[in-house]
This record gives sequence, structure tokens and C-alpha cells, in this order.
Amino acid sequence: MLRASLLAAARSRRMRSLVEAVPATRSVVRRFVAGAETADAVRVARELAADGRRITLDHLGEDTTDAAQASATVRAYETLLNALGAEGLATGADVSVKLSAVGQFLPSNGEDVALENARKICAAADAVGATVTLDMEDHTTTDSTLGILRELRAEYPWVGAVLQAYLRRTEQDCRELSGPGSRVRLCKGAYAEPEEVAYQGKSEVDKSYVRCLRILMAGKGYPMVASHDPRMIAIAAKLAADAGRTAEDHEFQMLYGIRPEEQRRLAGEGNTMRVYVPYGDEWYGYFMRRLAERPANLTFFLRGLATKS
Repeated sequence: MLRASLLAAARSRRMRSLVEAVPATRSVVRRFVAGAETADAVRVARELAADGRRITLDHLGEDTTDAAQASATVRAYETLLNALGAEGLATGADVSVKLSAVGQFLPSNGEDVALENARKICAAADAVGATVTLDMEDHTTTDSTLGILRELRAEYPWVGAVLQAYLRRTEQDCRELSGPGSRVRLCKGAYAEPEEVAYQGKSEVDKSYVRCLRILMAGKGYPMVASHDPRMIAIAAKLAADAGRTAEDHEFQMLYGIRPEEQRRLAGEGNTMRVYVPYGDEWYGYFMRRLAERPANLTFFLRGLATKS
């Protein structure tokens, strides 16, 4: 019930105005968001690289219905990638892109605009030795996102995709994306979805996640295990070992600000550990989904507000 309420709040303009109006909010949000500017993202990237962690950077924004805003998002990614290149941080780095932020929902030719804008970001990444992963949003965008992925991979075969284990279709999507060169980030999913398309209970979602992991680890692609769950991490490590995988052909991913000591432990043991680092002013939707995922995050947020009020 709490999770559903928080996810509904993530799309509420009124609730967004209320949360953003609280002066202490932004100082608490910094636990999960690097900052508003490119310089903030680069600073965090440098800090993570210093102790062996890799990055995927997300310029926050979604549900864009304005072509100018979509173009501004593209420029933000180009600026970021150039800055990473200038700092010597681009090789091995990744950027995560929500297609709805680059035009997917525009009323006229949205998919074509999103494809062209994503292609520009891929070109900027390719120029500095970085990669791009297409974030997945709610289930209504899945077919569109995977279609754009196919188009991009014709020119940039390293473009990655995100698949969400709570969707009933995801096992089949894993089979189709487990071939050579395919990069897949497997997460549990963070949107409110109807029962006919998504598993609802934690146990069902966990079982689906393991089934999907088995498919990806047994395949020829590059699995990216996005989970903070110790049990899922242990299962993934066992499946990778059984499949004869090394640290170079799979990786673990966690969110910035969540379980940093575990991130360091995994990296220190020789695993590839990548941290998902969001930045920018459009933090509200992302932040509310993080609160919905783990009650401990909500407790942290409320305690922070009480302390700073």
C-alpha cells in the first residue's frame, strides 16, 4: 500500500510541488543524487573511480513532451561525455538514457525523434570510448524501447538495454537479448504495473529475477546484475561461476547512495562493480521511486527532514 502510494506520488505534479517546497529536501536528496550540474556528475565519477568502481550516469528527466527540452537533454549528455573524456574518465564509463526524456512521447513522430536523439548520444559516447544503456520505463514503452534498441545496435552494437524482472514477458525478452555482444541490465522494476503484465508479490518477482539471471548467464551476452539484495547477488555470482564467466564478462550494479560498503566489497574482490549515478534538477520522480523500493529509504528521508527542520 505504501509502495503504491509513493509510486502514484512520483507522477503527481501537486505532490512534487509540496515536496520540493520543503527547504530541507534537497540536502537529503543528495544521498541519492550527485547534484544538479555536469561538474557534480564528474566529481562523483572521479570519486568512484578512485576506489575501483565504474559508473553509469543518468541526466534526470522523463515524460518530455517538448522537442526543445528533448534537444536540451541531448546536449546535456554530449556535454557530460565531453567532460568525462577531458578528465580521462570516459573509457569504461556508461550513460543511461530514458527515451521519454529525448522525445519518445512527443505527439508527432516521437519514436523517430527519440531514435535520432539517442543516436546523437551514442555518437558522443563512441567518440570518447564510453557506452550507452537505454533505461526501461513502464510496460507501455517496452516494445518501443526495444525497437529503438534494435535500430541503434545496427550502428552501435554495444548499446545496452534494461529489462525488468517483474514483467511477465521478461524471460522471453532475456532469451532474445542473450546473444553475442548484447548488454542487458536486469533489475526488478520500479513502476506501478497492473497484475496482468507484472508479478505483484516479492517472492514471485524474486523467482522471475533468478529465472532471467539463468538465461542471461547461460547466454553469450554481457549480463549486468542490478540488485542490492544479498541473496540475488550471491545467486548471480554462483551462476556466473557455473557458466565459466570472469569479471570481464558480467558485472554488478547498484544505485548511488545505497549500500556503498557492499559496492566497495564487491569491487575489492575483483568484480566489476558499476554505480548508477543520477544528476540534474529533475530529481523528483527518480527520488520517489527510490523511496518506494525500500522502506529504509523513506525512514532515512523522514529522519533527515526532522533533523534539518
